Amino acid sequence: MMTVQEAPALDFEGKTNLTDKLALQRASFLRDGAPPLARRKADLAKLKQALLANREQLANAVSTDFGHRSVYETKILDLMPVIQSINYLSRNLRRWMRPQRRHVAMHFQPASARIEFQPLGIIGIISPWNYPISLLFTPLATAIAAGNRAMIKPSELTPATNAVIISLLREIFPEEQVAVVTGNADIGAAFSALPFDHLIFTGSTSVGRSVMRAASENLVPVTLELGGKSPVIVERGYSMTQAAASIAFGKLANAGQTCIAPDYALVHANDIEAFATAYREAVRGYYPGGTDDPAYASLISTRHHARLSGLIEDARGKGATVIPIGATDSSRERTLAPTLILNATPDMAVMQDEIFGPILPVIAYNDIEEAIAYVNERPRPLALYFFGSAGNDRDQVLQRTTSGNVTINDTLFHYAVDDLPFGGVGPSGMGAYHGEAGFRTLSHAKGIFQQARWNFTGLLQAPFGRITDLVLAWLLR
Repeated sequence: MMTVQEAPALDFEGKTNLTDKLALQRASFLRDGAPPLARRKADLAKLKQALLANREQLANAVSTDFGHRSVYETKILDLMPVIQSINYLSRNLRRWMRPQRRHVAMHFQPASARIEFQPLGIIGIISPWNYPISLLFTPLATAIAAGNRAMIKPSELTPATNAVIISLLREIFPEEQVAVVTGNADIGAAFSALPFDHLIFTGSTSVGRSVMRAASENLVPVTLELGGKSPVIVERGYSMTQAAASIAFGKLANAGQTCIAPDYALVHANDIEAFATAYREAVRGYYPGGTDDPAYASLISTRHHARLSGLIEDARGKGATVIPIGATDSSRERTLAPTLILNATPDMAVMQDEIFGPILPVIAYNDIEEAIAYVNERPRPLALYFFGSAGNDRDQVLQRTTSGNVTINDTLFHYAVDDLPFGGVGPSGMGAYHGEAGFRTLSHAKGIFQQARWNFTGLLQAPFGRITDLVLAWLLR
């Protein structure tokens, strides 16, 4: 997931203040202990109602921060996943919190064993700018469901959204339960070095390394949601119309500023022309107004716009066929036309780092083995997409590639399936959350062994003798 550090901070939270906030939450947690089920569900309900009550302010603030982003896109892609996640957490929380019985071997009988799930304590959450609502409130809701308190550091690139978030949270939670910290990259670095009980970071791989390094000083476990170049493989002969429509949706939602957006497409050499035609038609169908279409988002910063423009020029200069779709100019600032890049090669910058914008390189392959090898020669991605029928090609892709998650014959929507763990692997991330996986990640599974007054363990204690030999012979058989 690309990060850009450019805008000034909303305000400045000194390192001492960060430490004070954490100490306040720690003391409160130790004083009050784990909240019961009813309290957790009530807090989730408060959070849901506050989000719904402020939906218009949030959507308008996001559009202000981006320069333009459709309020529909924000409500569908940024707000709706949080509300659905809260609903899912609330419905299943009682079951997840229930102690789980564990097997006890015969020689320990009649003892019992169980696991009880308790809150870790204080959860640090560093959220990015691209989906400033869902990527902040989904981990927050998960932390609340698991009975924790949380400190949040949102991106400095979304000051208008942050202002609404701060106001919203202060109305429903005391700072000893949920605290928001704003500031620039220096504050982000200090935040990641705090001795939390768990730290969730969503952002770029490069920054993720720094976050993990800082957290390691305090042995803080981390969940890293990063990104990378998520590939699409389109099976030979599959409907180019259907594939192109789904890929265009996934690539151009939020103008490509999505960590699980299709980064590049592997299309059979015989289907390249048909795919390019279908993709252009799909884009024009989604955005008939081109770069000025009200549904089409702007880029977050001039720096990000310049970087993406540079990728296009680099590819053009190295021999790629560059196909902008629609007008290349816009009445809006920081808006870039959807762009296809054919004949992309590995030496082009667009094929080396996560694009995070409305640019789609298309790579030709000749057989499924070649497509799989192309994916496997590169770092493991956060998502992988396959368009094709059930059969050997699909099976081979699923069995022989490793990625965070896979969506078949569509894009993006695995993120919204609450019962699937969401997370990367290798350079695309570490750990997972969402739904039950998130509850487990942010809980301590405490094993409890309870021995009965009368039991057989004395047979394994001194003094040793013939009975010990018999017991060992049975146990070591």
